[in-house]
Amino acid sequence: MRPSLKNALLLIAACAISTGASAHTGHGTHSLMEGLAHPFGADHLLAMLAVGVWSVSALPARQAWQGPATFLLALVASAMLGASGVTLPYLEHAVALSVVLFGAMLIVAAKPLPKALGLGLIAAAASLHGLAHGAETPATGFAGYAAGFLLTTAALHLGGVGMGLSIRRWLTERSGTVLTTLGGSLGLAGVYLFTQV
Repeated sequence: MRPSLKNALLLIAACAISTGASAHTGHGTHSLMEGLAHPFGADHLLAMLAVGVWSVSALPARQAWQGPATFLLALVASAMLGASGVTLPYLEHAVALSVVLFGAMLIVAAKPLPKALGLGLIAAAASLHGLAHGAETPATGFAGYAAGFLLTTAALHLGGVGMGLSIRRWLTERSGTVLTTLGGSLGLAGVYLFTQV
């Protein structure tokens, strides 16, 4: 196993077993720095990496940008709703289950979903994450906080894209197995996060 893939799997495992891992509870958000740090909870981090990997693995090469772009647009739109008080029952549970969804999408990435369906699922999951982020908008205002979490989210997407490109380049013959393993690991991590909410 390549060191980069081994490190990625170790990161997923570490995130999955961490306690208090939800990105959306228990801390204040008062500045751009809080916005930058906010997405590093396991649920958001794993979802962002998965979107990047799925986009490279399931979309045509020149369209791989559409997965992260869809997520970012839906994230900011729903965060504005969340900041204005819109919420859903069991939102934290749904956010955790979005990790399970992305795991399932990686499992079937070798025989991908129709593009519109895949991007629609990404937008729906991003909306859940956005509502949760928006609900924690600091009193100092939405703009700096949103800029922070959007920058971090974009960086995590790029990390996922890098992982996906590495799998495609270095593990071409085993890419289906690798994606299935990653997807299964994400699914288990999502179930664990669901039980911790």
